[in-house]
Amino acid sequence: MVQPRMGMADPLRMRDGLRATRDAEAVTVGTITLDSYTRTGDLNAARRALAEDVGLNGYPIATHPADTTRAVLRGVTDARFPVQVRHGSAMPEHIVRALLAVGLDATEGGPVSYCLPYSRTPLREAVAAWQRSCELLASTREYGAEPHLETFGGCLMGQLCPPSLLIAVSVLEALFFRQHGLTSVSLSYAQQADPRQDEEALTVLGRLAGELLPDVDHHVVLYAYMGVFPRSPGGARLLLEDSARLAVRAGAARLIVKTTAEAHRIPTVGENVRALETAAAAAAAERSRPAPVALPRPHAAGRPDGPDVADTGIEAEARALIGAVLELDADVGRALVRAFAAGYLDVPYCLHPDNAGRARTSLAPDGRLLWSSVGSMPIAGLADDGPRPPILGSAGLISALSHVQRTYDDRAADPSALAASAVAPSAVAPASGAAPGPPRTPVPPPTTPTTPTPRRELGLTT
Repeated sequence: MVQPRMGMADPLRMRDGLRATRDAEAVTVGTITLDSYTRTGDLNAARRALAEDVGLNGYPIATHPADTTRAVLRGVTDARFPVQVRHGSAMPEHIVRALLAVGLDATEGGPVSYCLPYSRTPLREAVAAWQRSCELLASTREYGAEPHLETFGGCLMGQLCPPSLLIAVSVLEALFFRQHGLTSVSLSYAQQADPRQDEEALTVLGRLAGELLPDVDHHVVLYAYMGVFPRSPGGARLLLEDSARLAVRAGAARLIVKTTAEAHRIPTVGENVRALETAAAAAAAERSRPAPVALPRPHAAGRPDGPDVADTGIEAEARALIGAVLELDADVGRALVRAFAAGYLDVPYCLHPDNAGRARTSLAPDGRLLWSSVGSMPIAGLADDGPRPPILGSAGLISALSHVQRTYDDRAADPSALAASAVAPSAVAPASGAAPGPPRTPVPPPTTPTTPTPRRELGLTT
């Protein structure tokens, strides 16, 4: 499945974006991304912006009347086209209440991943708010719903965060969700700069999720690279295609895409649709490739429950982090608070007051992320195969942050690389292992164009 990031304040434009996503030549999931005022709980500012027709950077779901949002969704979302609300809030109760009021039951985030990178809210307060939000979502199961919550823990700062920490936080947040009543979750991981390291990481994430969440319906979500994106359209397309191929090889069920406009501006609906179709076509082409002959490799994981990928110590580190946190308290939320206070979890380059800030990373020439300092995290020596790289200075940090952008823009400058990567969107095939089922029946077009429909048909917007 492929999914865009998409959120527009105007209900008609939001509806058009969801319809375009649904009708793309791909198996898609819809997205309603919220505006910054709603994320931070400043609903008065959101109301003023709508009243004064000031542009917002997302959909204000807690400000538009529920009837307006129900009209946005009517005839668009169904069992084969779910819609997820994406937000970024450390204190999301008002958002959860608003999405439940309009009939939605899927969202994402987490007490760590939507607190430390995006706010100065004390972690203890975010944990309490996320506990209440999980319980709100879980309460809908009494009425026959199956709410879904995706952890953002595998993304954290988006880049320069070694895979073991991303995996650990993703799994710990999923365990937090389960503890507070959720039985359908997804675990995220953000693509980094080396495909071999990412494939190992995704394999480990899937393995640990299967082991630690055996009673929960779950799947793995891959985010296309979240750092400095290629500036050239060709470089951006190459990176997206590599994201889709990685998702297939490593068994991720869903890919959050990025577009050729990422380095410059917010993408249009059309650019989002093209990204969805490009990713779906690249995934289909990867699935159709003959399986490679497995060759023995030094340090191979060789596990029967996943692909034969090199073992560089990611799993050992992730297990050590998860185990150390869970030993602190039987309540996962309290354990997370104590873990950050003790430095057992420490996010590199994160300035939140509750983060120890002693961990640092470096980027090897081939793109692999390495620990320069692990601070107090209980992983020293688990993946060492030589001296640690030096802690980056400002010039080295800037260079590391732009590594992917330079690599893919350089590749795009080679015409043979672009020609070799081209895949036709018509090549989209059902996801591996998925039941084919009947094709989605398109919703007949309205007798009048959607965009010019009078706003009153969607209800009041202030």
